[in-house]
Amino acid sequence: MTRPDQKARRAGPHAGLHNQRPSPYAGPAGGWGSARSVAGIISRTGAYEAAARVLPRQNKPAGFACVSCAWAKPAEPHALEFCENGAKATAWEGMSKRAGPDFFYRHTVAELRNWSDHDLESAGRLTEPLAWDAGQDRYVPISWETALSEIGAKLERMAPDKVAFYTSGRASLEASYMYQLMARVYGTNNLPDSSNMCHESTSVGLQESLGLGVGTVRLEDFQQAEAIFFFGQNVGSNSPRMLHELQKASERGVPIVTFNPLREKGLEQFKNPQRPAQMLGAPSTPISSHYHQVVPGGDIAALAGMCKSLLDVDERARAQGQVPLLDWDFIREHTAGFEDFAGFLRATSWDDIHQLSGLGREALEDAAWIYARADAVLLVYGMGLTQHLGGVDNVQMLVNFALMRGNVGKAGAGICPVRGHSNVQGQRTVGITEKPELAPLDRLAELYAFEPPRKKGLDTIGTCESALKGDLQGFVALGGNFVRAAPDTAALEPAWSRLDLTVHISTTLNRSHLFPGKSAYVLPCLGRSEIDRQAGGVQFVSIEDSTSCVHGSIGRKTPAGTQLRSEPAIIAGIALAIPRLGQANVPWQAWMDNYALIREAIEATYLQRFSRYNERVWNPGGFPLANAPRERIWNTETRKANFKIPQDLTARLRQESDEEAVLQLMTLRSNDQFNTTVYGYEDRFRGISGTRQVVLMNADDIRAHGLTEGERVTLRTAVDLANPRSIGDLRVVAYDIPRGSCAAYYPECNVLLPVWHHARESHVPAAKSIPVRIAPASAGPRPTPDPAG
Repeated sequence: MTRPDQKARRAGPHAGLHNQRPSPYAGPAGGWGSARSVAGIISRTGAYEAAARVLPRQNKPAGFACVSCAWAKPAEPHALEFCENGAKATAWEGMSKRAGPDFFYRHTVAELRNWSDHDLESAGRLTEPLAWDAGQDRYVPISWETALSEIGAKLERMAPDKVAFYTSGRASLEASYMYQLMARVYGTNNLPDSSNMCHESTSVGLQESLGLGVGTVRLEDFQQAEAIFFFGQNVGSNSPRMLHELQKASERGVPIVTFNPLREKGLEQFKNPQRPAQMLGAPSTPISSHYHQVVPGGDIAALAGMCKSLLDVDERARAQGQVPLLDWDFIREHTAGFEDFAGFLRATSWDDIHQLSGLGREALEDAAWIYARADAVLLVYGMGLTQHLGGVDNVQMLVNFALMRGNVGKAGAGICPVRGHSNVQGQRTVGITEKPELAPLDRLAELYAFEPPRKKGLDTIGTCESALKGDLQGFVALGGNFVRAAPDTAALEPAWSRLDLTVHISTTLNRSHLFPGKSAYVLPCLGRSEIDRQAGGVQFVSIEDSTSCVHGSIGRKTPAGTQLRSEPAIIAGIALAIPRLGQANVPWQAWMDNYALIREAIEATYLQRFSRYNERVWNPGGFPLANAPRERIWNTETRKANFKIPQDLTARLRQESDEEAVLQLMTLRSNDQFNTTVYGYEDRFRGISGTRQVVLMNADDIRAHGLTEGERVTLRTAVDLANPRSIGDLRVVAYDIPRGSCAAYYPECNVLLPVWHHARESHVPAAKSIPVRIAPASAGPRPTPDPAG
């Protein structure tokens, strides 16, 4: 079905661009390209109030925390403490358009399913509670009182283990604490969250290796590092504010060594928009001093090569009576398992390392030597490590590399996972977890006079599996776009419509709303940049950043509608509407009126971690949470930091046959999107404009598969052939990418990702190495419409 304004869009700014040949981008990250992009989205969204009143206070003391990435907020902020994508997120939240009842009267759910992700969200901010009317196939207005009463009554009749309570990383610490408590008083640990889709491999891997499931780095460590190693993280698009620290490090002469399949602009060159000289023509700053294009899934082998080189040089040095290369005092006092790990390295051949990493021995030995010459090294990584079958092995192999030279627990060194969404780490800190052993259940029982459930709950993969089997009955989402973000889209969408109840707490319309359960509600909430006024006055919330620092956040902008409610108020409203929750002694109404009481409750639950919470929450730079590994205290079973041997030298799926015909697909985000939110069709850094229907391939692979650049092709998953998965009408783009791999956009390519294809221990969807076959589109299914034109 063609949407009503399709002809108008074809005559608009994207007209014809979907047929243009991609043009390589020669400029740096930042610079005038970033400034123009920010100005453009403010104009397109009409977010002038946000630009004037909110952006100057973004990520600053007494301001609000960006709803985009989770990078650290400095105590002494820059004049403009926001990046291109952070500004886009704020403009999106502050858009002038409204998706009110008249919008839903004009459009059925079936029609809206034909809209692109961009068009759905850009329809405008939601303004009133909505309920799905199956007879009309429309969302219709409903009062808050009726909506909450009906939701509460339906949840009361359901078995708690048949309901999942999902949390997106947008939710504040206060909302997250209330939400996990509501689920547990209700009777379930079914608390899937967005961390399950990205950094759960970090939470599992670091917990086993170091005794804490978060990183060990603070912002000040970047000022003291003598080398920085980057793995699988696109800083230019996903956490651009980090470029300030990398720029200063580069200018100090700190080597920055990058391992990434694609050459990303943010890791090559940066022109700082807040440096007038650079904006007026001074050269951009080089970021990576060395760039190694490892194959997808090849990081374990690359790290093994560097570790093997360190071990070899150290053994030769000690045999000749020279200064050892490894930190033996640290290894003996603080670690366990080194001898077994050393045996693994000795038994690993350089031929296998080269084959599985795609990198030569000389390159890895040179990188190891850079590492060895630095006394303090930061190890930074993103989802390029975590979203693999061997995601946990990836993380733990990186820790092994750090432990060999004592690069944990000293200034300028440490493990730095770069979290994606703003408070995705913080929601775990206050109890969002399906694992009962990680939640303070005894303390919750003591504080609120109820018996918490002790059975392990559903994570994201478990929630998907339960829905596909028909076991899941209800789904409540605190933000997010779960159905679109989760794997196996084509199977999951119809399964979602078979649920008895779906509830979405959202700011804008997204694709998950278009697969309503038999009863379905969309509850519009305040954005973080908006003023939150409750009975106790204007309220603020708090978030935790990637470096385990907690910050206050207060909205500054007029709310998008008079009927919007805050996330804490909506959670309290649902809790008060479920009769069985009356068994516990929880002051839902008081918390709704005064968020300081929620922070007091968090402090009472986590006595040491959040001491003097209300007093410290507005400290410039935030207040740091306790981090035992920074003090070289290891809360592991061995009471030491553990060397861990990987299960395999590759993090991807090994296939027994037809290797040559199979490509490893990694899904990507453009620099014009954040998670599933697509702001536009300008992936400036990759030179792709006007479309997302592309597949990036090595030029040699294009020829080997008998294809030509610009040709339309179909991708099919090369596993689980009894359940075929494909996406068609993708245009081939020649790109600087390792042979045997290809790349295409997320979330569109989630259709190719089987639910079972996930990290072994952490269940993170393995979206960075999906085995696929490619064929001309004429040989595939009916083409998928290009949402850009």
